[in-house]
Amino acid sequence: MAVKMYIRKASGEEVPFSETKLRKSLVKAGADAKLAKEIVHQIEKNLVPGITTQRIYEDALALLTNSSRPTAGKYKLKTAIMELGPSGFPFEKFVGAILKAQGFEVQVGQIVQGYCVSHEVDVIALKGDQHYMVECKFHNRPGYRCDVKIPLYIQSRFKDVEQQWLKLPGHSFKFHQGWVITNTRFTSDAIQYGTCAGLHLVGWNYPPKQSLNEMIDAAGLYPITSLTTLTRLEKEQLLQSGIVLCQELCEDEVPLSKLGISAERIHVIQKEGLELCHNPAFPNI
Repeated sequence: MAVKMYIRKASGEEVPFSETKLRKSLVKAGADAKLAKEIVHQIEKNLVPGITTQRIYEDALALLTNSSRPTAGKYKLKTAIMELGPSGFPFEKFVGAILKAQGFEVQVGQIVQGYCVSHEVDVIALKGDQHYMVECKFHNRPGYRCDVKIPLYIQSRFKDVEQQWLKLPGHSFKFHQGWVITNTRFTSDAIQYGTCAGLHLVGWNYPPKQSLNEMIDAAGLYPITSLTTLTRLEKEQLLQSGIVLCQELCEDEVPLSKLGISAERIHVIQKEGLELCHNPAFPNI
């Protein structure tokens, strides 16, 4: 009987290493079964007791990057979103783009008058009779969880805004709801309160089949921080100029040119971006 190898998560918790979980994460990112098996084998050879999940992730990402950069870009999605910081605004813009891809009319970073006071709202999303106030909670620290204080606070703000919205012409028949979208996870108390209060919570892996992870895959939208062909400095400069989506770079090479990137490298960057986003125009680039 094989001895279990225990690894350490970002939270400090020690858990048994799961070959199956690692293999599935690689396949989900687009690696074929043969490549996933080879990477898992390499990782298992270097396992030592207490090795961190972060180290395992970094080693797997390096191996994946050597074989397929677009697949590596998908594999590092969670980390790529954390790299959108330290400001939360790029994440708000990213969330707005995902909702827009779902057919919502979107406004980002709006000052909204509530019944009692005005509020700065991250995203307002409209579709037919649906009217949502979306708050984006961005965190760039692995292992962080949104506790119950966050949905309690957001729900109180939403209720103030809703009371004012209901006074607007035609809004008495609309469905209004507050949302909280985070790139991390919620505690069980936060989920229990959100469910009870009617507040819609979206976390990295919550709710099942409608999580942030799955929303991103469905929309085919990825942040520029997913690109392995850009340097860290180039990503920071692009984010500072308001460029958040790979799609923006695929459609317009000017932001890359302004950074002094050569035409040859621009071609490589755009190629990776189009492959990552499954753009049908890829064969023509």
